Amino acid sequence: MDTGWIQVFVLVLAECVAPAGKTVCQEQELRYEFFNQDDCQMVLEQLLAHKDSAENVIVNRERSSCLPTARKQTIYHSADDASQALADIEGWVEIPVASDTMDFTKKAHNERLSSVPACAEVGGVAPCKIGEIIVEGATQKKTDVWHRDQ
Repeated sequence: MDTGWIQVFVLVLAECVAPAGKTVCQEQELRYEFFNQDDCQMVLEQLLAHKDSAENVIVNRERSSCLPTARKQTIYHSADDASQALADIEGWVEIPVASDTMDFTKKAHNERLSSVPACAEVGGVAPCKIGEIIVEGATQKKTDVWHRDQ
């Protein structure tokens, strides 16, 4: 276990929030850290779009951004070293990195894809596949869609 400096991107969101029923807002600054600049930018854009639709929030776009910086962190030589060093911390669990594991929906899709025949082989009778796309048949099942009244 060593100590090292890692690059992070800090999303700074400066906003003024008014409590329900009030006309005066309270300024606040939120900070979130990301390891990837693209992720930081994507979340910033989503937060800005979400906050724009709120009636009681004003975002200071000039002070809201993703800033590159460095953080001093404990560096472990392997995931096993980290698990051993952190195992005595209450609630410790090793969460796999998303890029290291296949998304469960992709895995389920691939399993189903392998069990469905090609559309050319069955004359287009659904369910069948064209490349990696599964063509489903028409469904008679009706689904209720609920909407929130505003």
